[in-house]
Amino acid sequence: MLTILRRISRLTRDSRGVSAVEFALLAPVMLGLYFGCAEVATGVGTDRKVSLISAALANLTAQATSISTTDMSNILDASSAIISPYDSTKLKMTVTCIKIDGSKNATVKWSVTRGGTANTGTISIPSALAVANSWLILSQASYAYTPTVGYTISGTLTLSDQMYMTPRISPPTYGTTACT
Repeated sequence: MLTILRRISRLTRDSRGVSAVEFALLAPVMLGLYFGCAEVATGVGTDRKVSLISAALANLTAQATSISTTDMSNILDASSAIISPYDSTKLKMTVTCIKIDGSKNATVKWSVTRGGTANTGTISIPSALAVANSWLILSQASYAYTPTVGYTISGTLTLSDQMYMTPRISPPTYGTTACT
């Protein structure tokens, strides 16, 4: 009986496996934090790219006075290149020219899209932008983002942004459709 008590006493003072136990307890938490931080950083970076796409669409369109179908294709191509290295087939982009009449009613004059839905008819805009007898370029971009690790938790997230911009020189004509 005395030898059993000595062995138990010696075992309780033994600290050779403490590091292994601590590692076994902390490793899953540390791996979870690492993958979580990497996932959040990728998501934020992708969301930023979507905002840049929206800004590029509005900026490039607002600079032109006349836009042919080739020009618009080039604008959409240049804007979609921003999403690289991510899959550009998940990207939806729309550019719309809006006329605001004397009563501050906003009407779509033309709208071009790649992968999205073109705007038509009357459209609601922020009241601060409703300036009588003016024009706006509205660019919209959205991206179907699927997290690499967390897709089982969140599924696919739609990241989107839009931007309004006043035409720089005059309201652009798209093809034969004027924005006036």
